[in-house]
Amino acid sequence: MSQTPAPTPAAAPATPVPNTSAPSTLEMLQGRGTSRKGLWFTVACWTATWSSVAILAFLLLAILFQAWGWLDWQFLVSHDSATAEKAGVLSALWGSFWTILLTILFAVPVGIGAAIYLQEYASDSWMTRLIRINIANLAGVPSIVYGILGLTVFVRMFGIFAKEGWLAHKFGHQVLGISILGFDIPLPFGESVVAGALTMSLLILPMIIVASQEALKAVPASLRHASYALGASQWQTIWNQVLPASLPGILTGIILAISRAVGETAPLILVGAAAYVPFAPANIESPLDMVKDPGKLTEVPFSKFTVLPIQIFVWVRETGTKFPHVAAAGIVVLMIGLLLLNGIAILIRNRFQKYARW
Repeated sequence: MSQTPAPTPAAAPATPVPNTSAPSTLEMLQGRGTSRKGLWFTVACWTATWSSVAILAFLLLAILFQAWGWLDWQFLVSHDSATAEKAGVLSALWGSFWTILLTILFAVPVGIGAAIYLQEYASDSWMTRLIRINIANLAGVPSIVYGILGLTVFVRMFGIFAKEGWLAHKFGHQVLGISILGFDIPLPFGESVVAGALTMSLLILPMIIVASQEALKAVPASLRHASYALGASQWQTIWNQVLPASLPGILTGIILAISRAVGETAPLILVGAAAYVPFAPANIESPLDMVKDPGKLTEVPFSKFTVLPIQIFVWVRETGTKFPHVAAAGIVVLMIGLLLLNGIAILIRNRFQKYARW
């Protein structure tokens, strides 16, 4: 008796592999699977993005073209001059360096500390909420207002050190300064680097506090709970877990704040940054000068100064036909310095972000 062979099962139809590749810009513009409104919105976003890039590229090319032939080593190591051929940015370069350095030293620790207190320690009371609202509002105050505040508080110190001030009536003579650990500090600060740095610190402090608070808030609560469960105190949790995890966001806020401070002019004009300064603060014109005479560093905060934005503003207003070229060269130097400062900060931020484990 012959056996009938079992029928061979039919092969299952091949399952088509879905196309997971993202649609190209051309496909989106053709309106594949999109409504007419979506198409117009895509076109509007695309136009806004590339038009802004085109305008920025045009401005940069125009500035580079105008600065061509004027940006050389002699321009970097020379002070300002009445003639365009001899003008340089050395005084303004060192003035900007010391002003921004002191601004970072004053504003960053205070800003991060305030954010830690408001986010991690302060209770959710009406006073805390009022402080947070005021800090957020201060971030949008025009810079000229901070210049007026810096002039009153740091340059003149409310007039209490004047000849007819409160201290003169109290002690019978005018108080011109104090001595701390052998360092003579003139009072009031007057039109000096430290007055400008303190004013710029007030300007960027709200930005740093708000950005740091948001970065601390973004850290998952489970990270704190796990640290507490292992027996860590609140400060140990903040220092070892919360701060390292939030540092990339904090550094992003600091980068944006310092970028604003580098380009500000109005507050520094009010606190006395001079338009014409033919010398660097404390006559330090190179790192070698600091090595030869370290004592000059104590004179830097109380020296007269100018900064790159003010120097560029002065050159733009000059009547000579060649000063626009000098101003363009100064703009290029300012942009290069800003890019270097932001690049270093971004590298530090990315280094910490790479080791994030949450």
